[in-house]
Amino acid sequence: MTIHSMTGFAAAQGTTGAHSWSCELRSVNAKGLDLRLRIPEWLEGFEPYVRGELGKALARGNVSMTLRINRNEDPGADLTINEAMLATVLSSMAKIEAAAKVAGVDLAPSTSAEILSQRGVLEQGNTADDPAPIVAALKGAFAAILTDFVNMRASEGAALKAVLLDQLDEIDTLQSRAAALAEARKPQMAETLRNNLARVLDNADKVDEARVAQELALLAVKADVTEEIDRLKAHVAAARDLLAKGGAVGRKLDFLMQEFNREANTLCSKAQNSDLTAIGLDLKSVIDQMREQVQNIE
Repeated sequence: MTIHSMTGFAAAQGTTGAHSWSCELRSVNAKGLDLRLRIPEWLEGFEPYVRGELGKALARGNVSMTLRINRNEDPGADLTINEAMLATVLSSMAKIEAAAKVAGVDLAPSTSAEILSQRGVLEQGNTADDPAPIVAALKGAFAAILTDFVNMRASEGAALKAVLLDQLDEIDTLQSRAAALAEARKPQMAETLRNNLARVLDNADKVDEARVAQELALLAVKADVTEEIDRLKAHVAAARDLLAKGGAVGRKLDFLMQEFNREANTLCSKAQNSDLTAIGLDLKSVIDQMREQVQNIE
């Protein structure tokens, strides 16, 4: 399975019968799947179909869809003759011709086009559109739009995956440097603790040496960053596994980012060494950048 971004866009337009339509589908980040559809209500059954298809294809994202549909009016389409008005016009014409004949006036014969041009003889029909064939055509068009939309989210996801893998490599390098530095400072820390113990014993009377040694040992444990470095390494491996697995892993990666940040913060607080602190700050910077990218993953 591939990694998908929650950001995507697709659009198309076309005609079906006497109608033209345009459709836009777009999405941005969201905690869950939020569908906001603007579809004409008279297209019976189309909105439930769209919701079902989006629900099957997507796991997360704030998804909005706008469908605009217009009827292409044909001046000659759906015209009907008003029989009553036609009868009135013909009766009036007969009276006029009869009067003209009595008066000895010759009239040019009237054409059918002239009769139809009289106000009220031709009327625009009020035939309602049958939504079934329009909905059927739109379903076929929407399948192609959704494919383009999902492909774009997959393409964006592939780019995000590449960035995240590079950032994981950087974190892995930093934690390896931290591990080497922590190991190298162990003799120095042991010497410092011994000196501190000797200083306390030299400047205090009736001191419980065992208790002082115990307290210094606890300080040494608290300053040890081995566990934090080991957990960072484990988190890197877990994140790589999730990216390799693919699918809707955004929430899991987001949780891992919290764990990454926790270990980096603890490393900085326990460092007691400028070089190790610098590595901890670099880790925090990379982790923060990585969290921003993870927010886009489905």
